[in-house]
Amino acid sequence: MPVNRSTFLRRGIAVVAALPLLTLAACGYGSKSTADNAKEKVAAGSSKIDGLSSVKIGYFGNLTHGTALVARQQGLFQKELGATKADYQIFNAGPSEIEALNSGSIDIGWIGPSPAINGYTKSGGTNLKIIGGSASGGVKLVVNPKKIKSLKDVKGKKIATPQLGNTQDVAFLNWIADQGWKVDANTGKGDVSVVRTDNKITPDAYKSGAIDGAWVPEPTASKLVAEGGKVLLDESTLWPDKKFVITNIIVSQKFLKAHPKAVEAVLKASVEANKWINANPDKAKAAANKQLATDSGKALPTDVLDSAWSSIQFTDDPLASTLNTEAEHAVKAGLLEKPNLKGIYDLTLLNKVLKADGASTVDDAGLGTS
Repeated sequence: MPVNRSTFLRRGIAVVAALPLLTLAACGYGSKSTADNAKEKVAAGSSKIDGLSSVKIGYFGNLTHGTALVARQQGLFQKELGATKADYQIFNAGPSEIEALNSGSIDIGWIGPSPAINGYTKSGGTNLKIIGGSASGGVKLVVNPKKIKSLKDVKGKKIATPQLGNTQDVAFLNWIADQGWKVDANTGKGDVSVVRTDNKITPDAYKSGAIDGAWVPEPTASKLVAEGGKVLLDESTLWPDKKFVITNIIVSQKFLKAHPKAVEAVLKASVEANKWINANPDKAKAAANKQLATDSGKALPTDVLDSAWSSIQFTDDPLASTLNTEAEHAVKAGLLEKPNLKGIYDLTLLNKVLKADGASTVDDAGLGTS
């Protein structure tokens, strides 16, 4: 029986908090990064947008949020915002970012599709809009090759996902169901043991033998490979054209209505970042890694960085049809009541930016505001 949406979100947070190892990651959860970046200095003579003193931007310390990492490292957000200061908050999980958006602690954020869907449906469609795409792909099932040699060997094993009901968790539960296996979505118990584990902890859990593999985003997947893991499945192979949304851009509806010029400025920076990433992949991954090092205190090793970056596609297209499919997967897993996603997208400003840049506009798959 599907659980109540608010109960589902509370359980997701509680399950993660209950894992003993996760206390090690608590210090970074939703923490604000204050490191200085010369490229982010407010240019002399620039003016504020909409009279705002700042715009608060959230993102994760994952390579799948590479658009935000690169845009920040290259000073693109600050460039487009003029004298309005770009402030940042770094998150490790979607629910905390949605809470920050709802409370006004951030105005705009990079986030996965499942938290965006949950946030939108929980508020009755009143709290957020998806205003752009950011990335596709970058999710893999990595396993211990000594214990798991084929897909059928996953049955009976302990496989980690980042969090109950997060994007990868929903994808793995859907894949399990497609194999004809049974798992209780809330407890993770069944033909496969689904172990919800923070991405920061997953490599250590793998090394200790606490898990036999993980369905995780980059760079965690490549970190596991560096520890001797084997990629058993790339999630992109399960999707048409090997494309599916892994990262969206969301905004508070209140902020969007009050400050469209500021939102447009952030979208200009995002489009510029993706354009630069795709034209300069080596420089871009170095920039993303530099920002990760600034945010976390540690850069990724070259082998992990190269493997992870090559599996992610950066795109302004939100791939809206795949968001709808991911919502259907959550419903099938019993983690979400059938949602009404009509109106979750507002791509008006993004398409304005794309047209001005001479690029093709993108589609909301019938889930837009008009």
